[in-house]
Amino acid sequence: MRPIPCCCRCARALERPCQLYMLQTRTGKRTAHAALQIAVDMANEGLISKSQALMRLKPELIDQLLHPTLDPKAKKQVIAKGLPASPGAAAGKVVFSADEAVRRAKDGEKVLLVRIETSPDDIHGLHAAEGVLTTRGGMTSHAAVVARGMGRPCVAGAGAVQVDYAAARLSVGSVTVQEGQILTIDGVTGEVILGEVPTVPPQLSGAFGIIMAWADEYRTLQVRANAETPNDARQAKEFGAQGIGLVRTEHMFFDGGRIIAMRRMILAADEADRKVALEELLTMQREDITELFRIMDGRPVTVRLLDPPLHEFIPHTEAEMAQVAKAAGVPLNRVRRRAAELQEANPMLGHRGCRLAITYPEICEMQARAIFEAAAAVGKAGGAVPVAEVMVPLVATLQELSILKEVVEKTAAAVQKEQGMNFTYRVGTMIELPRACLQAGKLAEQAEFFSFGTNDLTQTTYGLSRDDAGAFLPEYKAKGIVEQDPFVSLDQEGVGELIKVAVERGRTARDGMKMGICGEHGGDPASIEFCNKVGLDYVSCSPFRVPVARLAAAQAALKLRGEKALQPSTKAAKPLQPAFGPW
Repeated sequence: MRPIPCCCRCARALERPCQLYMLQTRTGKRTAHAALQIAVDMANEGLISKSQALMRLKPELIDQLLHPTLDPKAKKQVIAKGLPASPGAAAGKVVFSADEAVRRAKDGEKVLLVRIETSPDDIHGLHAAEGVLTTRGGMTSHAAVVARGMGRPCVAGAGAVQVDYAAARLSVGSVTVQEGQILTIDGVTGEVILGEVPTVPPQLSGAFGIIMAWADEYRTLQVRANAETPNDARQAKEFGAQGIGLVRTEHMFFDGGRIIAMRRMILAADEADRKVALEELLTMQREDITELFRIMDGRPVTVRLLDPPLHEFIPHTEAEMAQVAKAAGVPLNRVRRRAAELQEANPMLGHRGCRLAITYPEICEMQARAIFEAAAAVGKAGGAVPVAEVMVPLVATLQELSILKEVVEKTAAAVQKEQGMNFTYRVGTMIELPRACLQAGKLAEQAEFFSFGTNDLTQTTYGLSRDDAGAFLPEYKAKGIVEQDPFVSLDQEGVGELIKVAVERGRTARDGMKMGICGEHGGDPASIEFCNKVGLDYVSCSPFRVPVARLAAAQAALKLRGEKALQPSTKAAKPLQPAFGPW
């Protein structure tokens, strides 16, 4: 037997080709910017197809292009870790109240808002802060949802961090951080870091636009955004949103004098007083919705009626109640009494959503009037007349929807007569209860569209609190009880099965009915793939997740079409020659 040539010289002597063997391979490390550029260049050179270029990219990489990230070369002292609730990195002086965040921000300081958990009262502080850190809460907690919508970094549920509001400090083990000292948070890893860590600014290149255009060629799902401020709507539109899938109207009432008007309405002695306060709220709501309609320029805008329980608008400490009484011009005893009346053992399953509108139909009427007067105002000004979609939240029965749809329709007819113009609108419902999924066929008799609120649907299906589950879900993942946090990635076996039932029964009752999801799962690639598979029409997510959703929707469509769409191009399919040719 002749010996195997041991070197290229031997191979040349024996006139046999030299073969190259790969003994080990590793994934080449590269930045998100480089990954996009490589994929575009290879497709443009004909080495791979456009569909292959799209499939080679992880949608999560897109987040790195839209937000500042930590300098990978910088040293850091990690003192705690929480949930990566909103991507990006931020450093700032620690503050423990929304008011302090606003005060320091006005003085030109960069601040990091640290709270045990945030509430709607903190919205002005979230606007002022570079980022937010909470010690409680999960991926769909108030802080997480609002921060994602604003494009602010957020680390939530960092349980190792102990906050002492009275002393204005936080501690983690032996480390103490006073108000005014600097912390850095990484919303991608969930790390809380002592001191300031340098960041790398986001970079959007031409490759980003090319990838987004290719994604739009392949995807079948529409991508909308959750937005309720003009800035959110403009950002969403810039990122390619095809409409607004969720306007949380309650978020419009937490800034400045607006919450005072809201509290006057809640504290009203009777219906007559309540209607006076509602007139003030009507003006504010109409102005906000008009601006959203103008920005979206004829694209669909889904406006959800008031959803949270009223207790969220009323503080509960004696000092804060005294401030509310003074600002609202009512006796302190009335504030105390109303706060006690609104207190519930489990408010997220209590007097909220459509139940509020059933009890106080004048609130529903005010909001419907604001929506329709806004549509008329845009049309009269020469803009594209929007198709207003009015969404009734937390419906469990057909009767609830029927009662409120009648209020909405009467208001629409009145506004059309008053304004002397017609406009198109739809009344639909937010499906967020298991009973609503099972009764979808009946609900479709009245609902003209469904939007799945998967945050609450996950809560009510699992019997989990999304704000408290973060304390034990990591252990559930470690023990294999759940593969993913169900508030991060949709539970397809349980929650998904209910969605399938609702889609099938709803479309059987109303052919071609529009359906989408507006929970935070709308920006999760695995959840988007599921939505595409069950035949939803759109997903709606936070503005900064719109590009992620566009790419994920394209990948979902390609996977559903099968391997044929992923075959390499003719050039790429040619057999590779030995690296240096035959010797």
